[in-house]
Parts: sequence; structure tokens; C-alpha cells
Amino acid sequence: MSIPKRLYICGTNIPETQNKTSEKMKKLENKVAVVTGASKGIGAEIARGLAAEGASVVVNYSSDKTGADKVVADITGNGGKAIAVQGDVSKSADVDRIFAETHEAFGAADILVNNAGVYQFTPIEAVTEEEFHRQFNTNVLGLLLATKGAVASFGDKGGSIINISSTVTRITPPQSAIYTGTKGAVDSITQVLSKELGPKKIRVNAINPGMVETEGTHTAGFIGSDFQSQLEATTPLGRIGQPNDIAPVAVFLASDDAGWLTGEIILASGGVR
Repeated sequence: MSIPKRLYICGTNIPETQNKTSEKMKKLENKVAVVTGASKGIGAEIARGLAAEGASVVVNYSSDKTGADKVVADITGNGGKAIAVQGDVSKSADVDRIFAETHEAFGAADILVNNAGVYQFTPIEAVTEEEFHRQFNTNVLGLLLATKGAVASFGDKGGSIINISSTVTRITPPQSAIYTGTKGAVDSITQVLSKELGPKKIRVNAINPGMVETEGTHTAGFIGSDFQSQLEATTPLGRIGQPNDIAPVAVFLASDDAGWLTGEIILASGGVR
């Protein structure tokens, strides 16, 4: 019988085989994560980050199937597990289907990232009922419905819910009344649900990114604008963010490393507050 070589570290001898095993352990091994709005931007990078730590990931998308399929291909190409599932989180039937397909592919969910969101900055004179409901339906109602689905999927084992909010709730920029209103609701809901769901072993936290360079901020005209310049001038770290600045925070909150955290609102903004 062969005897494994032993490593001697700080006076402690550890079998080499045991050391190699511990090196291979990933923070989210055997976990199942649902990331809403994950076909691009922050959601896509979070999906990749969760998968890199061992989670099986459901990449939810509303309309961008091509983007979602690319994220899935990125994950599976690196040895991870992922599927793309279409669904509008503001519709109960779609949310039910998202979690049904999750369960069929991977089993019960352990992690939900409520990332799906829309925004548009408009002056108060241009506010319409349609725009109000468009943003609140996705950003707030969608978050509530997805959370409801996750709670049912988690069951008695509990889980982690991560809400993607925004630092607009702190800096309150002009012409963002609707969008800032939705994210203010997200912050409050995060704290309410952390208390409500804590007894079920479900942690609920939020990440509030500053401006992040994504397809969306390019399309909205923020990148290269005076607004970007003003933000960078008042950001202690002197730049806007990238999606890979946010993903590691989500991985941390999803993992047991954050097992004593709930109801937290984490500013991931380069120091803007």
C-alpha cells in the first residue's frame, strides 16, 4: 500500500493528497444559482463568476437569446454548468417556468441574483404612466416575484438572495426620479425581507453599484458623457466600474463566507456615497 507524501507547514504535517483536494474545493460547489437579466452586462459577469466557483447557473433573459446563449457557452466552455431560460420576471407564469426549468435541469435553487432591471432618465415633465410601470414592473415587481419563486425552491435548506440596486439611491441624480424610486424600493425590500426570511435560513443582501460600463450604459449615452466625467471627478478611485468589479461581491454574498450577513446594502461604487 502506498503512503501519500506529507507536507510540513508551520510544524503541521498534511498529506499531499488532502492538500490537493482542498485546493480543488470551490466556494459554490453543488449549488444552483438563478441570475435574472443575465444575457449581458453585470448579470452576465455574475453568472460567469458563480459558475467559476462551482455553481450550476440558470442564465435568465427576457429577449436577448443570443447574449444568453453566449454566456452559457462561455461557462460550459470553461467546464461549468449552465442553461439559458427565457422569462419576463414581471410575469408570474414566466417566473414559475424559470424555476421549474431550473429544478428540471439542476434541482432546487440555492442562490437567486435579482439583476434584471431597466432604466431611463427623464425630466419630470416627460414622466408617463407607461414609463413608470415599465421600470417598476421589472425592477420592483419582478424582484418580488422572483424572490417568491426562489423561497419556494429553496425549501427548508435556506439560501441566498442578492438584489442588484444602485448608488443612485445615495447620489439622487436629476432626471432619475422613476429609476431612483425603483432602487430605493429595492433597498427597503432587501431589509424587510432579510428580517422576514431570516427564520427560514434565507439571507437577503443588496449590491449598489456605481456607474458600470455595460452595453446598457453605452446605449443610454452615459459612456463618454459629461455625466460620466462628473462621476469620475467625485469618485475616490477615479473611474467608473466594470462588470468584473461587481461579480466577486456577488460571489462572496452567495457563499458561506457571508453566512453571517443579511440585510446589508453594499456600495460597490469606487467610494461614491
